[in-house]
Amino acid sequence: MSIDVPGLHFPASSGTDVWFNGDVLTVKLTAADTGGRVGLVKASVPPGGGPAPHQHAGTDETFYLIDGELEFLDGDRVFAAGPGDVVFIPRGTTHRFHNAGTAHASMVFFYTPGGAEQLFVEGGDKAQPGVQVQPWGPERIDDRLLGLLEKYDTQLPSPS
Repeated sequence: MSIDVPGLHFPASSGTDVWFNGDVLTVKLTAADTGGRVGLVKASVPPGGGPAPHQHAGTDETFYLIDGELEFLDGDRVFAAGPGDVVFIPRGTTHRFHNAGTAHASMVFFYTPGGAEQLFVEGGDKAQPGVQVQPWGPERIDDRLLGLLEKYDTQLPSPS
């Protein structure tokens, strides 16, 4: 087995901070950093936050909850996950997370292989210190964002 990237260390203060549809994200590790192997994102999900149901055709996604509680959709199954829980979503599975509670939740999530994390860097808003992040309205779901979803292996399920 050949190793084409060195071991890496990124200080806690490193990463790219973005706002994406009301969630506060820090992209900590990218496919470019790891030779495509993994992408890692730290997320703070406010009450009401979380993405719409979606799929990744060629990417698995793994979530590790640090604090708070999130409701997950995994195909047709809905369940709650809390601190210390791990959720694995295999590629091709419709999924989402949602904060139905009254307190922020935090987690890290991994894309394998990496790459999908770049959606947040290219499609998100620059985080603004001292300002409360807001969820996006329907006007943000435009051709540019739809193109970025496609570019980064994220598909919205077809309406039934």
